[in-house]
Amino acid sequence: MRKRKPKVRHIAPDPRFGDPLVTQFVNNMMLSGKKSTALTVFYEAMDIVKEKTNEDEHAVWKKALNNAMPQVEVRSRRIGGATFQIPTEIRAKRKISIGMKWLIRFARTRSGKGFAEKMAAELVAASKGEGAAVKRKEDTHKMAESNRAFAHFKV
Repeated sequence: MRKRKPKVRHIAPDPRFGDPLVTQFVNNMMLSGKKSTALTVFYEAMDIVKEKTNEDEHAVWKKALNNAMPQVEVRSRRIGGATFQIPTEIRAKRKISIGMKWLIRFARTRSGKGFAEKMAAELVAASKGEGAAVKRKEDTHKMAESNRAFAHFKV
């Protein structure tokens, strides 16, 4: 190892739920540095979730995130002229950030009026184990499972 590990950045908790993960999620949602706008949209989405499900919106969001987080991924590696997809475990921080990015990306491509509504719909779907983000996770897991034979090539 030549370089030292970078310092872990501590993220401040958000004002409504007091959860640093929410802040991280909002930071991922943010477009061109407009954090207050992203925060407003996120809270709007949470209100819609509360209306739709009559459950604790923070719990629904956490469940959605857990359902969208992949446990394994495939990495490409060239071995003797052939490229193999090698399944590898994902570290905890990366799992979380991938899950967040998928939820946000698929919420953006969803049909609906306004991003808050799209996000709410994606979160509700993901918390039930449906939705595009959860489907992506399952596809990734299937891919890793079908390439399990190459696991001994670990990267």
